[in-house]
Amino acid sequence: MSTTETKSDVERAQRTPADLRLHYYGAQNVPLLLSIGILVAMIMLYLILFVLAQRRLPGSFELSTTLNNTMSVGLAAVGQTLVVLTGGIDLSVGGIVDVTNSVAAQTMHDNPGSMLGITLLVLAIGAGAGLINGLLVTYGRLQPIIVTIATLAIWQGVALLVLPQQGGAIPPGFTNLLAGNIGIVPSSLVIFILLILLWQVLRRTRFLVTLYAIGNDERAARANGVPVNLAKIGAYTVGGLFSGAAGLYLAAVATSGDATSGTPLTLTSIAAVVLGGVSLFGGRGSAVGSLVGACILTLLLNVLFFAGINPQLQEFFQGLFLILAVVASTLVRRFLQSER
Repeated sequence: MSTTETKSDVERAQRTPADLRLHYYGAQNVPLLLSIGILVAMIMLYLILFVLAQRRLPGSFELSTTLNNTMSVGLAAVGQTLVVLTGGIDLSVGGIVDVTNSVAAQTMHDNPGSMLGITLLVLAIGAGAGLINGLLVTYGRLQPIIVTIATLAIWQGVALLVLPQQGGAIPPGFTNLLAGNIGIVPSSLVIFILLILLWQVLRRTRFLVTLYAIGNDERAARANGVPVNLAKIGAYTVGGLFSGAAGLYLAAVATSGDATSGTPLTLTSIAAVVLGGVSLFGGRGSAVGSLVGACILTLLLNVLFFAGINPQLQEFFQGLFLILAVVASTLVRRFLQSER
């Protein structure tokens, strides 16, 4: 081993979680601002196409519908963000959403006690599924991609056992609570804002600082006494809880259950994370960016619809847009970093 390599290893080992937090705050602004810029451009394009097609501006119905469609993706993306920050990935998101969606639709009744009880049950199922992933990744020393692909298949199978066919029902009161309006304000907008505020609180906690430290340099984090295994388990557990919340929200919006409706959220949650500027290598990014990414993906579908794109080609254009957006963001980021 050369002297240079030895010095580099020592320097990495001496970096504290506080140092890594400062590094994170300095690096996160560029990708987040780029994501917001893409969102603004997407909003403008949507408004132009909507006005040309409908001869009016979007109203409260369009706003509420767009936000409702965004929230299930957004909740799943927040959970995915926690895992990705550690350098891992969770491909079981769709399966967790499927099973929690099915359980909610099959068991929830139209009374406050049932609504509260089933909500807690669904969140516990999501957290438990994430806990299993975390234990297998950390103490089983298995690759996250292998573990979560396996558990994805398991939870998809469980979901079909719970709800073999589309059906069940979500009480109207519960749907109104999550997907209706609070006065003139869409409930989904309130939830969206609360998620942003929650992240602002969480990012100052030791838990989030630890996740960033692990994602930046796991070996240095271990050398500084960071409880790496415990933090990773926590990331997968809380990530599973958010996936459970996404399944619950999806059922509330649809007012019924579908054991396969959550499957697309696996890739969509990852796409939202990438569009939001979160590094898939870990250690950089923000759930706020992932929420912005979820908004971009929802608006993209609206843009494709009003542009008259054949629905069979929408996935093609979604993939193309994602590639172009990521490439453009990477080039701009490298340019700005070289200017520094």
